[in-house]
Parts: sequence; structure tokens; C-alpha cells
Amino acid sequence: MTAGELGRRVGGAVLVVLLVSVLAALLVNLVPGDAASVIAGEAATEEQLAAIRERLGTDQPIYLQYSNWVGDVLSGDLGTSLITDRPVLDLLLVAAPPTLTVTALASLLAVVVGIGLGAVAGIRRGSITDRVASLVSTLGIAMPSFWVGLILVSVFAFTFRLLPATGYVGLADGAGPWLVHALLPATALGLATAAEIARQTRSGVSDVFDRPYIKTARAKGVPTGRLLRRHVARNAAIPVVTVLGLQIGRLLGGVIVIESVFGIPGLGTLAVSAVLSRDLPVIQGYILLITLVVVAINFAVDLTYRWIDPKVQA
Repeated sequence: MTAGELGRRVGGAVLVVLLVSVLAALLVNLVPGDAASVIAGEAATEEQLAAIRERLGTDQPIYLQYSNWVGDVLSGDLGTSLITDRPVLDLLLVAAPPTLTVTALASLLAVVVGIGLGAVAGIRRGSITDRVASLVSTLGIAMPSFWVGLILVSVFAFTFRLLPATGYVGLADGAGPWLVHALLPATALGLATAAEIARQTRSGVSDVFDRPYIKTARAKGVPTGRLLRRHVARNAAIPVVTVLGLQIGRLLGGVIVIESVFGIPGLGTLAVSAVLSRDLPVIQGYILLITLVVVAINFAVDLTYRWIDPKVQA
């Protein structure tokens, strides 16, 4: 990647972050109510509300609030929560690990299950295995993640008592306890992504196996495993990488519901609380963090394209 292309991509990423932050600020201010009403309570007078708004700075025009926020962000300050009076950066740093680790585990499970199921279905196209895999993929896409989460809790937490129903344990307390608490929410979150990856993998593997050179190699007795490693995997990987890159945003959005189901104190819980209390600095900080994560993942996907298929760069 040349310096000019890198500069264009960085400039595009900055523009995306700015547009998303502007839309977030506008949409939040269109919602009735404000942080002053939440702080003062229902019995507050207009004079009390005006004093609180002046203290918080929410009585200023929206463009002035936004420009002040951008200036603070450029200096490394994400602002202070209007409700808790804590630095937004501290709130994000506390809430980010549960969300990001559960999302990462969900992505890993989706890749392993999706590629495995799709590859088997693609190799045995038209068989009973293929039909079962297609049915499972369709069901996985159709079922809402929160409903899957409730079913998993009912079966594995209440019926068999194998895994905890709620709560979260950080990696700092041990990989085992973390995995025990993160497995159910990650499974519920990653099921739809696994199903979509399985469909794309099945399609890619089937397409590659239909090519003449693969048919010739199979006719000569080349083992299927060797064909998968040397020829099929790389050719079928592009659509899988594309789907995973697109699904990351969906996973980060869906984790809000999953955190509510499993009682995880993550970014989703923080965002919902901030929206209900009209805590604009926290909302903007949350959106900024999620946007940066999605932009970084899309950039990584682009680099992966170039590694898998050099023709993409050409």
C-alpha cells in the first residue's frame, strides 16, 4: 500500500468518524428531555432546570457543544459524564473489556463453526449433510440472538446447571472462569454470524470444486484435504473475510441486547443507560469508540484481501 493510498484511507476514516459523531449529536438532541431533567427529577422548577443546564453547558447551541467536544477529543479528553460526573474515558475503559472480549470470542466461534460447517457442506454438495447444514444455517440466521440467549440459559444454566446464567468475570481473574461466563453470551451472539459464514463458505467451496483443475486433481486421486489446503481455502476465503468484516458491526450492535440478557456490565449497558439519561458525552464517547473499532476492522479486512489475493492490489 502506497503512502498516497494510506493517506486517502486515513482521511476517509476520519471523515466517517466525524459524520457519525455529528449524526449522534443531532439525533440525541432531537429526543425529548435532557440530562438536567434526569438530575433534578420530575418536581424541579424551570429555574432549577435552567441552573443545572447552565452548569452542565447543555444550554448552549448544539453546534457549540459539538465543537467544544471535538476540541476536547483532539486534546485527548472525551469529556465528563453529565450524570455521574466521572470522566467518559474511565467509564469506557471499565466497560470495554467485557464487550470486546465477548465479541472476540463470538467472532472466533463463528469463524470456526461457520467455516467447518460450510466446508463440509460444500465438499458434499447435494448430500444429506449439505441439506442439514443449509437448514441449520437458515435457522441460525432467522433466530434472534436474545431468544437464542434465553434458550441457552434455560438449557445449560437452569436445566443442566453447567454454566452460569448471568454475570461476567474478567480475563485477569483467570481464563477458565472468564470462558465459563463468556461462553453462553458469545454463542448466542455469534450464531447468526456463524450461519452466514457457513453459507458463504459452502458457496465458495462448491464453486472452487467445480473448476476444471480441481476436477482433474480429484480424478488423479489427489486427497481432498490437500486440495482444501492448497487450492480451495485461499480461493474461498475472500467471501468469508467479507462477511466477517461486515458482521463485526452487527456483533457490536447485537451485544447490547446480549449484555441485557446475561447481565454483563459492558459497553451496551453503559450506552443504554446514557441514552435513557440523555448523557450526551457518554453517548458520543461510546459511538466514537465503536466507530474506531469498526473502521480498524475494515482496514484489517482490506489488508487481508491483499494477502489472500494479490490481484486485489493490482
